[in-house]
Amino acid sequence: SAVPGVAKVHVKTFGCSHNHSDSEFMAGQLGAYGYDLVTDPDDADVWVVNTCTVKNPSQSAMNTVITKGKAQGKKLVIAGCVPQGDKKAKELEDLSLIGVTQIDRIVDVVERTLAGDAVRLLEKKPLPSLDLPKVRRNEHVEILPLSTGCLGQCTYCKTKHARGELGSYSPEALVQRVQTAIAEGVTEIWLSSEDTGAYGIDLGTDITRLLRDLTAVLPTDGSCMLRLGMTNPPYILAHLDAVAEAMHHPSVYAFLHIPVQAGSDAVLDRMKREYVVAEFEKVADTLLAKVPGITIATDIICGFPGETSEDWEKTMALCRKYEFVELHLSQFYPRPGTPAARMKRVDTKEVKRRSRELTAYIESYRPHDALVGTTQRVWVTDVAKDKVSLVGHTKSYVQVLLPGGEANRARLMGKSAEVRIIDAHRWHVTGEVIE
Repeated sequence: SAVPGVAKVHVKTFGCSHNHSDSEFMAGQLGAYGYDLVTDPDDADVWVVNTCTVKNPSQSAMNTVITKGKAQGKKLVIAGCVPQGDKKAKELEDLSLIGVTQIDRIVDVVERTLAGDAVRLLEKKPLPSLDLPKVRRNEHVEILPLSTGCLGQCTYCKTKHARGELGSYSPEALVQRVQTAIAEGVTEIWLSSEDTGAYGIDLGTDITRLLRDLTAVLPTDGSCMLRLGMTNPPYILAHLDAVAEAMHHPSVYAFLHIPVQAGSDAVLDRMKREYVVAEFEKVADTLLAKVPGITIATDIICGFPGETSEDWEKTMALCRKYEFVELHLSQFYPRPGTPAARMKRVDTKEVKRRSRELTAYIESYRPHDALVGTTQRVWVTDVAKDKVSLVGHTKSYVQVLLPGGEANRARLMGKSAEVRIIDAHRWHVTGEVIE
């Protein structure tokens, strides 16, 4: 049997950047305590599986990992939104479970799991400190959670069951963490939140103040870039001037993820999204006017219960109006225990047809062609899926693929470079570094 503190641990993460940040904090504590963090699950004595409950596939992926771990005789600790929101799930029987605000107890849970106990630490408590040790998945990227939970009541959402009501970190703690990350030499800081616009409402502060506090400590030469997180339309409406002002800073990407989910007010009402299409358009139009070149990403759920052909056509019209550079499309999945799961479903064939229609439209236009022949400053932080090319982003957060290899990686990774854009594709451009 494994000796506590000297066992090998593998951390597997599903889901959003907030989950990845939680995993980095858990890995940091385990590493600091003396555990050996391994990337190959077969080598590990214990698996920490950080789970996502947004959609059925992410939860079934967790089930596959659990089944595999049990078959291999691994000790398992299940973290994240599934145990927090659905602790009675059959797959979780007899396993150790750790809740989203309990990640500062991971060492204790792993120790006791190795000793043969099934531990359940799921009660909600104050947010874990941002000063915990951390092992970054990507050494060049700091993922910084602004808050947990949200103020919404979306009828399809399971994450709310797990992350709960809004709980924000103090502006002082966030500024301190940004300063630490910059001092440690990261290239990018991603602000992560279930709803950036709602930040600080529970503390009597707001995102306008936070953005001003954070940009005040960012370098002015773009040596470390800040990326804003996801925001729903209602709460960001009052703070658009501050968002635009932040994006004009040389060290802030002109990029924002604003999920609209549907282009029909009737559907938004059934989703309980707490805004109408015109309010989303006000957010988008204001930012497009105030921040030339901004990239707005959005999400669409197609086939939400009760969505008529007319509703869907309104969604298509909204997508045609904005030609979103990035659009994440999901077919509706009923999540157990949510109000939407009890609503009458749209015919599956029709949902698939709508999904194909929007997918074909999204892939029909080419938003990056105008960049070909231009010179752009590009921040390089990762290696592409082909394991060779380097991945960077422009100030507008357009993905740029650059030639890889050992020499280029050593020269460019974690730095920025002037790049000539030589070719454009639907989702990225390719470039060559100008010496």
